[in-house]
Amino acid sequence: MSFLSFTHVGITAISAVVPPQVIDNSKYTHFMTPEEASSVIKMTGIAQRRFADEKTCSSDLCVAAAERLFSECGIDRNEIDLIIFVSQTPDYRTPPTSMMLQDRLGLSKDVGAYDINLGCSGYIYGLANAFLYASQPTIRKVLLLNGETKSKAYSTKDKGTSLLFGDGATATIVEKTDYPNPTFISLKSDGAGAKHIIMPGGGYRKPSSLETLQERVYEDGSIRTEEHGSMDGAAIFNFTITEVPSDIKNLMQKANAGWDEIDYFVPHQANKFITDHIAKKFKVPAEKVLYSLQKYGNTSSVSIPLTIVSELGDTALENVYRLLLCGFGVGLSWGNVITELHNCRIAGVCD
Repeated sequence: MSFLSFTHVGITAISAVVPPQVIDNSKYTHFMTPEEASSVIKMTGIAQRRFADEKTCSSDLCVAAAERLFSECGIDRNEIDLIIFVSQTPDYRTPPTSMMLQDRLGLSKDVGAYDINLGCSGYIYGLANAFLYASQPTIRKVLLLNGETKSKAYSTKDKGTSLLFGDGATATIVEKTDYPNPTFISLKSDGAGAKHIIMPGGGYRKPSSLETLQERVYEDGSIRTEEHGSMDGAAIFNFTITEVPSDIKNLMQKANAGWDEIDYFVPHQANKFITDHIAKKFKVPAEKVLYSLQKYGNTSSVSIPLTIVSELGDTALENVYRLLLCGFGVGLSWGNVITELHNCRIAGVCD
């Protein structure tokens, strides 16, 4: 397994932004019956989501999240030495969105920047990169930006996905710390399952054409083009309940940690049924499992930090929390992090 460990590096500040438009899933029934929508809500736990308007991109939400980090958490932008932008809904195919974020945020030309094209496990992979860079003697602060406008990537007429995804962004500061903060990270992948969450058209394997933009009707009655995302829910469920628990177990053994030492379990907010299954497998008390999907839906790589901001808020500034973060999905990819929030500054969710 890809296993990383760190000391004296940690998350010191987080902020989150969501679009103001609230989508009520019980009323989002222009293609589903109310009974079908009710069944999806009951299974997934997703009652509401936030949608960005047609002019708002992931980068716009990230700029707003970063500016809140600077103003409300007292972060000096002049101390940022690297930007990592994690998203599957960038502004353009090229150039990298991270480069434009460096300019929009008024950061020095000495700041490094790059994009990571990852979804549901993106925060875990992003943290691994951020911790690695922050460990270097010449790096002061790493700005990890996660942003998604998944509402634009999936068909509103797809019965398998139309009630799942929401939009949002977070900004996280990773830097060296005076306290030890033993941190452990695992990263895994299985490209054989890439077809289970995929947007087959519009890339360079199958470029945009009249064919890829044509709507098609599928067996379950869903309608989408090849340039919409698609997901095999059953395959993802089987992957998650098989691979994710074993990786959690292995990481906890590497960290020599027991569940009694974990204050909160923060899973990717994909589906409450799935994450409840994982929590019950380890007999994690319900009060230790953090959820925000009922308010924001599946926000892909944004979901873990958004949940931390939403559910822990100001309490993180006054406490030391040991967290187990768990991401899984597109790729297929998955990973876990055991780390501490040590008097972390959090700017609450803003719309």
